[in-house]
Formats: sequence, structure tokens, C-alpha cells
Amino acid sequence: MEIRQLRAFVAIAESGTFTAGAVRVHITQAAVSMQIRQLETETGAKLFIRAPRNVILTEAGEKLLERARHILLEHDAALEEIAEFAGAKRGRLRIGSASAGVTAEFLPRILKDVRKHYPNADISVTSGTSDALVQQILAAEVDIAFVSLPVEARGIHTERLNEDQLVAITSPRHALARQRTVSPYALAGERLILGERGGNTRRLLDEFFAQAGVKPTVAMELSRQAAIKRMVEEDMGVGVVPLQSVREEVEKGRLVRLWIEGAQINWQLGLARLTGGYASPMLQGFIGLCHKYFSGATNDATKKTRTSTKRKSKPTKRR
Repeated sequence: MEIRQLRAFVAIAESGTFTAGAVRVHITQAAVSMQIRQLETETGAKLFIRAPRNVILTEAGEKLLERARHILLEHDAALEEIAEFAGAKRGRLRIGSASAGVTAEFLPRILKDVRKHYPNADISVTSGTSDALVQQILAAEVDIAFVSLPVEARGIHTERLNEDQLVAITSPRHALARQRTVSPYALAGERLILGERGGNTRRLLDEFFAQAGVKPTVAMELSRQAAIKRMVEEDMGVGVVPLQSVREEVEKGRLVRLWIEGAQINWQLGLARLTGGYASPMLQGFIGLCHKYFSGATNDATKKTRTSTKRKSKPTKRR
């Protein structure tokens, strides 16, 4: 049983056809077919059922797929570790992000520091919903990902990086902009602009409205917070986003923040990776940098909040 055979097997199992599998491993379809025949001969079991348009894993194939993913993961990790000891300063780091804010603001600075220590590293970044990225981690397609917490999937280890409160946002021209708070009933009656389903942020909001006994009017479901904020600025509706993501727009007067009555909806951002998976020195360094940068950002946000509060408070008149 060779590594190249297992790579071909996993590629076909995940893509669903021999043709797509061959493309993924960069060899011809004939070569892939030969490797699978050799693998089936060695294991003594049929691994695929050939259907007209795709292939279906047999029971033996399903068992092998689970093992093969772990074997390939350990194989790649061993090569990375040996390269570290050899001083090659190379390796592979596949990152996923369910947050556009993280990708745009934090990740460039973190990866700049990673590059200083690992100039020859092969680093890739993938975006998607938290649920989709967790599935990619389980399929060994992503090493680590920024996701909304909690993650309920088995086999996934998470650690919290940041916590924020969800708030409602409107344009300064909206009728609600004169208020400091908004009830769940009033909020549900507005044209809401929310994140797409499949993420924990949206799940928290859906649960909040369900507990309040109201059905929200969802006008738009967008995948990026930047898009939600822009739509709200143009008076297309009322959005709900994490507080830290909208501080700048609120301070500049482009948006108005409203606290949501009846509940403090906390949104948590964390890192997710395989439980018990090998953590290369580069991955460990990346995790440490994430905690460092997010800890600094939290402290800066706290200072800004205190400064803003002092600025808004009126001085006491002397008698």
C-alpha cells in the first residue's frame, strides 16, 4: 500500500469520479485506474462501485477512506517535521476563515510574521462558512480555521480567540437611529439584513428570535459583514453584526449602533483543528501569533470604549 495509491483513492472518493480524482492528483485517468486496481488487489476488497456518472464507495472503501485520511495527514506531518529539523524553513499551512474581517485585518499581519520564520512555506487561505470549514478540516483539506464557536462536530478541537456582542445597526437617517436600544419585537418588524445560514452568528440570531416568540422579516442574507454594513448605510434595512466590526463606522457617524433588549447575544471567534492531530512547529507558531494579535486587539477595543465613554459623559457643574 503506497502513499500515491492512497492519495489517488482519497481524491476519487472525495471528488466522486475517476476523472476528477485524476485532475486532483495531477496524473492521467489511466494511471489513477491502475493505482486503484493495485490497491484493490493488495487489500483483497472492491473499493468502488462504478455507476454511470460517478463512483460509490463500498463498505470496505468507507473503512479505508477513514484510515487513509489519517495516514496521509501523518505522512505529510512527518515530512514537515523532518524539514524543520533539517533547517529547511519550509512546510505547509492551509488556513480557513469564516470571517472576512479576520481575513482582511488580522491574517495579513499574522502571516507576515509567519513568513519571517518560514520564508519557503507553502501557505494557502480558504474562505467559507464555519460548518463548511469544519468539514474541510475533517477531510484533511484544511489544517486550521477561524470559525464561530461553539463547534459541535466530533473530532474537532477549538480554542477561543475573541468574544463580542451582537448589536443592531441602522443608517443615521433611519427612524430607529434616535433610540439607544431596540426590542426583539421592533427588530423583527424591520427589513433585516443578516449573515447567511450555516454560521453560528446566524444560528444565535435565529435562536434569539425563536425564544422571543417572533418571526423576523429577513430581506437579505449576505456572506460578508462588509456587505451587510454597506447595505445598511444605503438604507436598505437594519443589520445585526458584532460590535467590534462596526466601531469605525459608528465613530465616523456613518452608522448608528443599537443595543438589543432582552438578551446579550455573545458571538465567539475561535480556532478549530483536528483533535489529537499533529501540530508542526509552524502551526504552533501560527496559533501563538493568533492569540497574541487578538489579545492586543481586545485590549485596544477596551481602551477605545473607555475613552469614548469619558468623552460622552458631561462634566459635573461646581456649586
